[in-house]
Amino acid sequence: MRDLNVPELADVSADLREAIDRCGYYPDVVTDSLAVAIAGEPIRAFVLQHEPTFDRDEVRRHITILALTPSRLIVGHTDEHAADELIRAPYASTSTEAIPLQRVNAVVVNRVVPNPAGYNSGKGDPASGGGEVVLTIGWGMVNRIDLEPAVCADPNCEADHGYTGSVAADDISLRLSAAADGPAGIQQVLDFAQALSFATSR
Repeated sequence: MRDLNVPELADVSADLREAIDRCGYYPDVVTDSLAVAIAGEPIRAFVLQHEPTFDRDEVRRHITILALTPSRLIVGHTDEHAADELIRAPYASTSTEAIPLQRVNAVVVNRVVPNPAGYNSGKGDPASGGGEVVLTIGWGMVNRIDLEPAVCADPNCEADHGYTGSVAADDISLRLSAAADGPAGIQQVLDFAQALSFATSR
């Protein structure tokens, strides 16, 4: 992982453009939509996830990009659509959101590590053994409420105890696996989570 003890990380804008080009999913459309939100700031870290989905007998592609600037978290989505009644040719839709870093209130990393007894972080690539990572980021736009009936310890009690539950911030969640995204994809999301955690702790 990168050394985050230094106050400024390098600008990786060129690396992001190279990753978008390598993905091959409408690179100019994706880059131009991100450029509006990035607004000329340097990019300190990023994650790119290309996720094809099946729509009947066709494949639809979706790309999600998270980019970290010195002051904001940029979230970009691009989707592919078939022609419809309004637009007679296949088209792509994009959306971007720019979140000030002080609004980010949760950075959650869940990891699955196969063969934990053989895990060795000194190898330099903690993703080399496979596994998966789920990165969840919250900034207060979407809250998920999980409710369930409340119960007491008495198994014969028939009283209505109402409900109990929890509220969780869950604005975006990305799941990357070594099988689908490769070890480099796992490492990229871990590096991004570390950079975002560092940026939001200041």
